[in-house]
Amino acid sequence: MKSLEELRKIRDEVKKSMDMREGAHRGKVVVCMGTCGIAAGARETMNSFMRSLEEQGVSDVALTAAGCAGFCEQEPLVEVDIKGREPVRYGHVDGAAAARIVEQHIVGGKVVDELVFG
Repeated sequence: MKSLEELRKIRDEVKKSMDMREGAHRGKVVVCMGTCGIAAGARETMNSFMRSLEEQGVSDVALTAAGCAGFCEQEPLVEVDIKGREPVRYGHVDGAAAARIVEQHIVGGKVVDELVFG
């Protein structure tokens, strides 16, 4: 049996995870997690986005997963959709690229042109 404090900690972690995926946010990041994306490293990309958003103190952008977008050669593929701006699709997003996207695009408001797919 878990102590009450351990259960509260688990509850808080689950709530934080759910808040990243749902709710009213100023935008969202969608990581394609089809089998092609996972094979190309999309799990690392997703984890990097979670870490980077937390490190940058970003709590108003949802992070979610989607299936294959049909551009397997561009995986890991990520779409950043900030309210009031056109969505941007990035290709070949590894962990380092995810951190750059959070810092430059999501926090700084500047699209990372060299990573844009489309």
